[in-house]
Amino acid sequence: MTSPHSELNQVDLELLPQPQQADFQLQLSQHKPRILLLYGSLRERSYSRLVVEESARLLEYMGAEAKIFNPEGLPQPDTENRDHPKVRELLELMTWSEGQIWCSPEKHGSMTGILKSQIDWVPLNLGGVRPTQGKTLAVMQVCGGSQSFNAVNQMRVLGRWMRMFTIPNQSSVAKAFLEFEEDGRMKPSPYYNRIVDVVEELFRFTLLLRDQKDYLVDRYSERVESHEELSKRVNQK
Repeated sequence: MTSPHSELNQVDLELLPQPQQADFQLQLSQHKPRILLLYGSLRERSYSRLVVEESARLLEYMGAEAKIFNPEGLPQPDTENRDHPKVRELLELMTWSEGQIWCSPEKHGSMTGILKSQIDWVPLNLGGVRPTQGKTLAVMQVCGGSQSFNAVNQMRVLGRWMRMFTIPNQSSVAKAFLEFEEDGRMKPSPYYNRIVDVVEELFRFTLLLRDQKDYLVDRYSERVESHEELSKRVNQK
C-alpha cells in the first residue's frame, strides 16, 4: 500500500510533526503584559510622543506594564557599538517587551529616520535571542495635514521583516496640531476613539499570543538547519 506521505520525499518527516491543538501552551503567564512604545520625533512638542503617552495611559488602565523609550541621544546605526548606553537601553527594552506600539510622524511621505533608526539598531538575532520575533505590534502615525497612511503602511512592512505579529487595526491622526490641548492631553474625538480601539486590540492580541509565540514561530527550515549542525558536531572525527 502506498504511504499517504510518499509524495513528501523532499521533507524530513521526523522534523515535521503534525501540529496538534495540544501543542499550544496551556500554562498562561500571570505577570502584566509588557508593552514597549516607540515614537519618531525629537521636537519639544512631539505629537507622536503625545500619542504614545496617551496609549501608555490606556495600556496601564487595561492592566499592562508600559515603557516608553526616549530616542533622544540614540546614535545613528553603526556609528557606535552596542555598549553605548542608549543602544543598550533600547535593546534591553526590546528583549523585555511582549508587545510594542510604534508611532511616527509622516515626513516626505514616509516614517521618520528617528523611528527607523531605533529599529535599525535591533538585530534579528542577539546572542541566540530574537528580540522582536513573535511579539505583537501596533502601528500609528500623526499627520501635519490631511489623513495619510504611508507611514503605517511602511511600518507594517518593517514589522513583518522583524518577524512580529502586526495587529489588523491602526491609527492615523490628521492635523495632529489641532487634536491636543495645551497640556499635551488629546481632545475627545473619533481619532482618540480609534487610538483606544488600537490599544485595546493590541492588549488582547498580546494576551492571546505571548505564551504561544515560541511554538508559532518554530520553523521547519530552522529545525533542519539545527539538525544538520548537530549531526556535524556529533559525527566529526
